[in-house]
Amino acid sequence: MYLDVQDLRNFYYRSKLGRAAQASIRTRLMELWPDVEGETVAGFGFAAPLLRPYLKSARRVVALMPGPQGVMQWPAGQPNVSVLCEETQWPLDTGHVDRLVVMHGLETSERPTQLLEECFRVLGPGGRAVFIVPNRAGLWVRSDQTPFGFGRPYTLGQLESQLRSHQFEIESHIAALYLPPSEQRFWLRSMRLFERVGRRLPTVLAGGVFLVEVRKQSYPQSGNRIKSGNPGRIRVLEGLSNPLPELAWKAREEVRGDL
Repeated sequence: MYLDVQDLRNFYYRSKLGRAAQASIRTRLMELWPDVEGETVAGFGFAAPLLRPYLKSARRVVALMPGPQGVMQWPAGQPNVSVLCEETQWPLDTGHVDRLVVMHGLETSERPTQLLEECFRVLGPGGRAVFIVPNRAGLWVRSDQTPFGFGRPYTLGQLESQLRSHQFEIESHIAALYLPPSEQRFWLRSMRLFERVGRRLPTVLAGGVFLVEVRKQSYPQSGNRIKSGNPGRIRVLEGLSNPLPELAWKAREEVRGDL
């Protein structure tokens, strides 16, 4: 079940905790993808807060928002690049996306298999995607005051296994959101400390969300190609009604021998 776009906008743009969460996840994404010069970047779900740094350098940026969630105009004060779309039928050509970010999309989808197939379709050969989902062992999934408290949380192994089954090659995984999901001033002021300490802990134990980077793998045809020669003409009743030269010569020799 998708969250309403108004609730997502209010959290990420109008609450202190949401802005802190946006900063934490976006910083980690920028570490994975510092440069997208001349590439097509798309986001699905509610990935718009993470795409703003790419507006200047990317060739094209598209924020896809599913119908059950709703859509908002984005970015504010600039030409709109957000699009309302069907969950598993995106208005993008096959193989035209270089980078794809999925946040608040996979864990809330009722058709995750078809959604991943659509992700695979729009990515070009060697294209990369980052899937951002709640960590089942994290603190953020236990609070329904944040968007990460809704939908299906994942363990790292579950997410990577699901992505591999859809022909994605795992490139890397990291975590984000190490601070507790609290609006209290003390925790928000200590955000940098939590982020710095949390990065030293194992990914599967720390962090409110996982960021798993994958690559679309295009496998070449397997096996060795065998080149066959040009087929000869088919000769009906060969050696009788239409004898080959060597067969005709043998036949004449046999006749001479009988004489």
